[in-house]
Amino acid sequence: MKNISVFCLAAALAAIVFVAAAARAQDDTAALKKQNDELRLRLDQLDNEVQQIKNGRAAKDQADAAKSATAKPVDVQFYATIKLDASRDDSRTSAGDFARWVESEGTDGNDDEFNMTANQTRLGFLASGPAQAKIKTSGQVEADFYGQGAAENKPDLMLRHAFVKAEWTDWNASLLAGQTSDIISPLTPPTVNYSVCWWQGNIGYRRPQIRLTKGVSLAEDVTLKFEAGATRSITDRKFVFTSSTDPDSGADAGFPTTQGRVSLTFPSFNAKPATVGVSGHWGREEQHFTNELGEVNGETGFETWSGNVDVSLPISSWLLLQGESFVGENLSAYLGGIGQGYDPVLKDSIGAHGGWAAASLGPWGKWQFNLGSGIDEVNKDDVAANAKSPPRLSNLVYFGNGSYSLTANLQLALEISYLKTTYKEAADGDDVREQFAAIYKF
Repeated sequence: MKNISVFCLAAALAAIVFVAAAARAQDDTAALKKQNDELRLRLDQLDNEVQQIKNGRAAKDQADAAKSATAKPVDVQFYATIKLDASRDDSRTSAGDFARWVESEGTDGNDDEFNMTANQTRLGFLASGPAQAKIKTSGQVEADFYGQGAAENKPDLMLRHAFVKAEWTDWNASLLAGQTSDIISPLTPPTVNYSVCWWQGNIGYRRPQIRLTKGVSLAEDVTLKFEAGATRSITDRKFVFTSSTDPDSGADAGFPTTQGRVSLTFPSFNAKPATVGVSGHWGREEQHFTNELGEVNGETGFETWSGNVDVSLPISSWLLLQGESFVGENLSAYLGGIGQGYDPVLKDSIGAHGGWAAASLGPWGKWQFNLGSGIDEVNKDDVAANAKSPPRLSNLVYFGNGSYSLTANLQLALEISYLKTTYKEAADGDDVREQFAAIYKF
């Protein structure tokens, strides 16, 4: 009996210990579970924070990549030329501030005049960006003040250049789109006169265009260059159509004018290369005529074309010879034919030919000198006599100028020129022109 009591007591104690142990184990398991849940929650929070950091970095990298692709640094350089021109002519010229031709002295004999203007002041900027995908890009915008202003001291801006250019340097090729100088006859006579021998033997102006250029290296320092472009046909002639919305006869042709040039650049007598070029253009304008009843009598097309040669030949470090010659028809839009492209009486294009040549001497210290001459002649059989507005037959100029640099930016220049214009069945006109200019560039 005693043994049974001891056994029962031991069993009771064992049960108590087991229950206590089980209860303690259950408490420990609950604590571990709670701790594990807290750790899992913390890990989730850390994962979210890490993901946010990754997302932020990815967004930043994407933004930086987009910015890098679209906002590459572009170098922009602003420039300007401030110029005052003061001139005296012993006969009346067109247009006064600059000399195109001399008016016939049959009615205005030796009618002297004095002009002063700052209209040749120019403003512009050049932009160039870094090469991307082996393409170098650039652009230019430039204007002067020879627009049609309300008065001489209230001029308007006139656009000169506004174009973009892409260059593939590995291919020595480029594409230009915008307004700039013509492809044909690219040289510029070194005159102080604003019109640089336009209407006096130098043809070519500025107009909207798309141009392709390709250079081919033939040997060391010898390059053959091909240029071709489509340009806007501009005549400013409307004929029968008189409303402001009517196109001029150049736009009415329905297609652009083509221009092209092939040039060869090769070593000259000194470090500067020589260049010889051959160029030309062809286009068309449509003109509308009326019959006796005032009815439009269809369309008649007239061609505009030219063939040109240009030469630039450096003889030494102080002597540069250059010049151009041309022949063509209907060249008023290219500032040839002494401003005459079409004869309204004969209803025919006006043929013209001419050229210019110049020698640049210097610089010698602060001095620079230029001498030159030019002539523009029309075919006299292509113009009809007109007593009220006699047609111009020839226009000749001789010029000489010198400039002195007061500083690296400021120049003073003086030009003396002689002009003679002949007319059909009207008195000639000749003029001696003295022109002073103060020029500041930056």
